[in-house]
Amino acid sequence: MAVTNMIKIREHMPVVCSDGGQFGTVDQVEGSSLKLTKDDQGQHHWIPMSWVTTVDEHVHVDRPGQQAMREWMTESPERQPVTAS
Repeated sequence: MAVTNMIKIREHMPVVCSDGGQFGTVDQVEGSSLKLTKDDQGQHHWIPMSWVTTVDEHVHVDRPGQQAMREWMTESPERQPVTAS
C-alpha cells in the first residue's frame, strides 16, 4: 500500500470489505496494522495494513467480510511475543 494512502487513514473511518459491507471502524494506526474500534463485546481487533487496497472516505480491504473477521487478530501484533524457531 502506498504511504500516501496510509496517511489518509483517520480515526472513525469505516473499513469496507471487498463484498461492499462495513465490518469495522478505524480506531488508530499501530505500526503496520489498523486497530479497529471495540465491537459489541468490548473487543478490539487488528488487521494488517497489507489488506488495505485503497483509501477514500472509507478504508477498503482486499477480502470479503466473513474472511476478514475469521483472520483478524484479537491482540496487537506489536505486543505479540517473538518465538524462537
